[in-house]
Amino acid sequence: MRHRGKVPDRGVAKVTPDQVSAFRLARHHLLAPAPLRDRLRVLHDIGGAQAQVLSSAELSLALRVRGLRRETFEQALWKDRSMVRAWCMRRTLHLLPSADLAVFVRGSAGRAEKEIRWALGKGVNRKALEGLLTATLDALEEPVTAPELVQRVARDLRLPQDTWTGGGWGNARKIPSVRLGRQLFPGGYLLHLVGARGDICHGPPRGTESTYVRGETWVPRWRDTTRERAEEELLRIYLGTYGPADPRDFVGWSRILHREAVSIFHRLEDELVPVESAGRKGWMVRRDLPALLDRDVPSPSARLLPNFDVFLLGHWGRDHLARSEHLPRVYRPQGWVAPTILENGRVAGVWSQTTRGRELRIRLEPFHRLSRSAEAALRADAAEVARFLGLERATLTGARSG
Repeated sequence: MRHRGKVPDRGVAKVTPDQVSAFRLARHHLLAPAPLRDRLRVLHDIGGAQAQVLSSAELSLALRVRGLRRETFEQALWKDRSMVRAWCMRRTLHLLPSADLAVFVRGSAGRAEKEIRWALGKGVNRKALEGLLTATLDALEEPVTAPELVQRVARDLRLPQDTWTGGGWGNARKIPSVRLGRQLFPGGYLLHLVGARGDICHGPPRGTESTYVRGETWVPRWRDTTRERAEEELLRIYLGTYGPADPRDFVGWSRILHREAVSIFHRLEDELVPVESAGRKGWMVRRDLPALLDRDVPSPSARLLPNFDVFLLGHWGRDHLARSEHLPRVYRPQGWVAPTILENGRVAGVWSQTTRGRELRIRLEPFHRLSRSAEAALRADAAEVARFLGLERATLTGARSG
């Protein structure tokens, strides 16, 4: 059944939650896989794939693009450099199209500015800090490891080196750092600081160590942009996939300051239109409104999403995705986001995987009894996951045990 949206005289588009869900699923390429040639466009459309765990980002894209193989990413990241891995929204690593690196990094740089304000609040001299940032950017002319970065910055500025104990998750490693006044700056923190000034991405791994490099020296046919233009384009990308949404949702996705988000919305106000669904008001880019208004209510659909899939990370609130009692099973402690079962745009359960020989075993933990059509769709996704991982077959358990 088709439900067309209504735009009354006062200019607010009225749509149903089903239309919103169908629009977002389509823009996330979760209703039908895209052809292999469109893999970079898909990565652009979804606002990058969160890549703190790179294998999860790869699987996010593989479930949206027909025929992706693991070697595709090796080629794209380190040979033709059409993809990059970089810190941007939420200051987390994302897999991005190289051509859009400046938009995503500069557009979310307001988050990195927070780190600079923190350092200044600790009594670091502003001029000295700016010198530290400049030296760090100069040291990233070519791919370097974090310890090498510290060595070069300390040498160029004639600053002492020291070690900082930490590393997160209870780690007590001794991490090489440069000392500026009373503050220690480990290599990883230097990379976060310069995210407010430059476009930094991962270079090729050196054994088990990561390397880092400036985008302008790494990305072929580099295209830079100003921060203001990047912020505006980032909002267009965001609303084109996660809309309708409001400034608070944009903050939830990007983690820039709320006042900055409101400012970007205001700068684009001539391009935006208000949309109301189930009593909640959001905004869309005008050019995307027809796709929302004419969207069919989707046929029943079910998909497997991997850890940290960006479909689950696009809004401040999450009541449109799952009931409150189910959210702790999806959004877990320390920022972990579980692999989920998505049914008609809502989370219908979680899943886990093991391998035995050449077989992938996926255990479903649905929140309710799944339909036979949903089970069939999940079996198809499981087979696709197995193919992508280089396994021969997949089996599902727990499908009807909700």
